[in-house]
Amino acid sequence: MTDTTLTSRAIESVVRLDALMDELVELRSAVAATMPGIVADLERLVAIPSCAFPGFPAEPVLAMADATVELLRRSGLTDARLVEVTDGYPMVFGEIPAPPGAPTVLLYAHYDVQPAPDGQGWRTDPWTPTTVDGRLYGRGAADDKSGIALHAATLQVFNGRPPVGIKVVIEGEEETDSHLDSLVATHPELFDADVFVIGDGGNEEVGVPVIEISTRGFVAFDVDVAALEQPVHSGLFGGGAPDALLALIRMLATLHDDEGTVAVRGLTGFDWRGGQTDEQLLRRAAGVLDGVSLVGAGPLADRLWSQPAISVIGLDAPRVTGAVNALVPRARATVSLRIPPGADPNVEAKVLQEHLRSVTPWGVHVDFGPVATGAPWRTSEDGPAMISARRAMHEVYGTQPQFIGSGGSIPLLNALQRVNPAAEFVLWGAEDGAEANIHSGNESVDLAELERAITAQCRLLALLGEAESAPGPGR
Repeated sequence: MTDTTLTSRAIESVVRLDALMDELVELRSAVAATMPGIVADLERLVAIPSCAFPGFPAEPVLAMADATVELLRRSGLTDARLVEVTDGYPMVFGEIPAPPGAPTVLLYAHYDVQPAPDGQGWRTDPWTPTTVDGRLYGRGAADDKSGIALHAATLQVFNGRPPVGIKVVIEGEEETDSHLDSLVATHPELFDADVFVIGDGGNEEVGVPVIEISTRGFVAFDVDVAALEQPVHSGLFGGGAPDALLALIRMLATLHDDEGTVAVRGLTGFDWRGGQTDEQLLRRAAGVLDGVSLVGAGPLADRLWSQPAISVIGLDAPRVTGAVNALVPRARATVSLRIPPGADPNVEAKVLQEHLRSVTPWGVHVDFGPVATGAPWRTSEDGPAMISARRAMHEVYGTQPQFIGSGGSIPLLNALQRVNPAAEFVLWGAEDGAEANIHSGNESVDLAELERAITAQCRLLALLGEAESAPGPGR
């Protein structure tokens, strides 16, 4: 190889780097120009109490669906519309045909939110969006109305003419009993895409990029223990007659060892081989009290993303207020099991129920309620869309993103994967794990992180659509 060849290649590299820098400067400028309007739109969305849970009024949820349609239409998705979902709230849908040879990218988010009960310790009104130190507070500000803002801003940056085909799906029941699976099964053409970009995630820490490649599934059921026909005096019968609550406590205590590691044999788990996570970050995000240890053994990433986790999320027993000296005849608990990718929810439920039966003391009667399940999910790490997503994040954040898992569940992902087995998935967003407090009091989104997420998503679409021949941002 001659010196002339080396010099030519060096010049080409410099030219490409200069072109890339110009593209990023132009993109960042276009995104920055959208931010004031997008923040105002996000504030309007956060003010709508769109809780789709049973017992909550339907009017705010439907108003939120309409507001989402209106925002997407203003953002360039001119055919945005409501699609009815049997037995559920409507899906917001719209599409822009792909330019010749370009892939179709489906952008997903959800417009329903968790409730915001008084006991969560909100410092501001959850339905009055309030910005403090660069964070916008309010229920849904992060989960997942920031995802709607992310997609709307992406459309705005490209003036409704993205370099790829676009489909937008905004669900109305992600936080509760979703009915969207049936629509995916009956109308798969609506969800036909080459790449699914799921805007319902985020970095663990602001400014530190990650891409989520898996979610845990879940199993939940009631355990009902019966020992007596009716309550009886603890003085006359205590020490001889069995107590159902004590029996249930003994059973539940066998689910973990002294370190807090799941002790049920036969449950699925594996070693996590992606990025790791920081214990201090988890302590801060979870609000672990001073002096309280984390539970479990082994790498924290394993415990959170690739090993089973068991919680008792409900307990029916006599209240402390008004307690009387009587043995408890019946007691009931709801047991929740998070399962890693590759696990079959029905198999895992059976293993857990068999364990509980095997440790039942004193011959008390045990019954199990109906089993609720959600399948885990995992996507490929090395497809072309994932490579482009990693490049986009690297360029925007200045460092290579890590692959992480998610302990939560997004039920729709498996349905989309079934009807599009060759499609790729990119799961990211603006919901930083350390401070966002999703599902809890004082939920918030970092507005600078939202801007970075928008920039990375626009860059991804440009890469997928071969940006050198596609309309640039703002043109």
